[in-house]
Amino acid sequence: MMASDLQMNSEQLRSKPPARCRSPFNSIKFFVLCHGMLQLAQLLVSGYLKSSISTIERRYGFSSQKSGILASFNEVGNTVLIVFVSFFGSRVHRPRFIGGGALVASLAALMMALPHFISGPYEYTVHISQSKDDNSGLCQLESSFQTPLSNHSCTQQESHAQQGVFPLLLLGQLLLGIGGVPIQPFGISYIDDYASKRNSPFYLGILLAVTSIGPAFGFMMGSFMLSFYVDIDKMSKDEIGLERGDPRWVGAWWLGFVVAASFLFLTSLPYLFFPQQMPKEEAAGDAKEPRGEEEKKPLPDPIQELTLTQFLKSFPRIALRTLQNPIYLLVVLAQVHLAAMIAGLATFMAKFIERQFTQTASFSNMMIGGVNIPLAVLGIVLGGALMRRLSISTRGSALMCTSAILMCILTALPLLLLGCSTQRVTGVYPTKQNRSLECSSRCSCPTEAFNPVCGSDGVEFRSPCHAGCLTKVLDDNTSKILKYTDCGCIGVSGSYGYALPGTCGSDCKHLLLPFMVLSALTCFIASFSQTPSYMMILRTVRPEDKSFAVGVQYMLFRVLAFLPAPVLYGTAIDTTCIIWGKKCGRNTSCHYYNMDLFRQRFLGLQAFFVTGAFVCFLLSLLVLKHRAGKQGQQAGQGYTMIDREQSPDKNTASKELQSMAA
Repeated sequence: MMASDLQMNSEQLRSKPPARCRSPFNSIKFFVLCHGMLQLAQLLVSGYLKSSISTIERRYGFSSQKSGILASFNEVGNTVLIVFVSFFGSRVHRPRFIGGGALVASLAALMMALPHFISGPYEYTVHISQSKDDNSGLCQLESSFQTPLSNHSCTQQESHAQQGVFPLLLLGQLLLGIGGVPIQPFGISYIDDYASKRNSPFYLGILLAVTSIGPAFGFMMGSFMLSFYVDIDKMSKDEIGLERGDPRWVGAWWLGFVVAASFLFLTSLPYLFFPQQMPKEEAAGDAKEPRGEEEKKPLPDPIQELTLTQFLKSFPRIALRTLQNPIYLLVVLAQVHLAAMIAGLATFMAKFIERQFTQTASFSNMMIGGVNIPLAVLGIVLGGALMRRLSISTRGSALMCTSAILMCILTALPLLLLGCSTQRVTGVYPTKQNRSLECSSRCSCPTEAFNPVCGSDGVEFRSPCHAGCLTKVLDDNTSKILKYTDCGCIGVSGSYGYALPGTCGSDCKHLLLPFMVLSALTCFIASFSQTPSYMMILRTVRPEDKSFAVGVQYMLFRVLAFLPAPVLYGTAIDTTCIIWGKKCGRNTSCHYYNMDLFRQRFLGLQAFFVTGAFVCFLLSLLVLKHRAGKQGQQAGQGYTMIDREQSPDKNTASKELQSMAA
């Protein structure tokens, strides 16, 4: 009896996993949960920056070109280091590298918010006092206007707000890119190594979904944060003299970076406790392999057999060999065109909506994060489901991509017509005048003045002074300015008119709904091509070159799309500026754009990139069709040229890599 009890206890001890294995840090499911949260936090920062880029531009007087450089600068550090991810692979402690990268990204997000704390309060031009006795900013006929900023304050402002802010933001973006290098590649490879074959696709699908919705959360958070005034931590609500609709309004752009940095820090901590290797997950539905295959050891990854020197020597040659595959090259170029379009639109679409349709930055970001991005995610999911449902071939994938982009062109071109010209601004548009108007020539208005008012005749002026307004009417309860009166430049029925604070705005508000419908439809249709285009790449390169092919693909994305596209879009926007802001004798952000040129050049670049993607996909379809016809005689042999390209095994690939690196 005792012997049977001892045997039963020993069997229970053997079947019971040790305490270390019962730890959540030895569970791949817990790793997937942590990694999903980390990727959400990482992409939250990226999406939030793009949502607040126009606000940062207004706050510190950047041009759109500078904003584009800032938006793309995180790709610099990422591009330089991403090459080494393929080499290190499983040689390093991947969870700790991921956690370390996340801590660096958290520090970078805090650094992005730092300019707000080291610079003084936001001082918009021509601040008009809410005191009845103070007439500064109005037309003062009896005394000359005294510039509110002295030379000393200009020098101080220039040193703190201009010289140091942009380099600090660039450094934060650089560190953000460096910190993000190990997160996605190491996380995906770690999950693939220790998840069961049945669950691995499901886990990776979760990460793909998080990757897609992360930027949407960033834009939605931007919509919320930008509804608060930038100096909400430095002044009370009663001291804020601007409304959200005022073109000089600057939201609390820095607050989102603080929240995102805290989120990144918290999600990085669990990675310090995950092991370098964990037990392989066993799923109940996994089919057991035959004994002969079970004992067969998996072939080693040829990359892991190379030294760092051999890897660096062989990488350019294999990259060149991969690019000589015409299908791969054409598909990657098509994806580069689409990536460039997405990078530019994500950076400046909110600004376009804000300017063209006279909306707030908060509302514009809500439209992008709540409409465009979710529909793009839905298009990616439906494209993948359609591929799986119909078991589409490589040639069918090319046809699907070509058809989707052709429909995308048909929905993108009408966007060029949905808009209207810049509102009438006296002395600015449609006729620009460098000299003062006769009606306000005696007012001594400062050239730097920017406090738009809308005259009772429907014409906009740059400031109450430029409109010749002598007095103001205040609200008795809130002391806010209701209107400016006795305006010499606004004549209504032979008497002086009045002006209301704020811009007159464009006449295009009614076109916002059709614009958003067509824009969202374009995103939805274009995203259909993502899954089939990736499948074309994986099916047309040699198996041993797949990791290289994907690495080269992402490098080309960064070098040809994510780095230059925001700068290109920003430069194109700057060429449409009519009047630049001035502060302390230096140009700041643009006050007025030629909206016809803005729309044509901004959306024209979108049409250009979509057309380029269509041409590349169409050429890939023609090449596949030509190849299929050429291979028609060999169809009975059961293989094609694509199959032959995939024939070498990993042992052959390893020998080839080492011989190329020798």
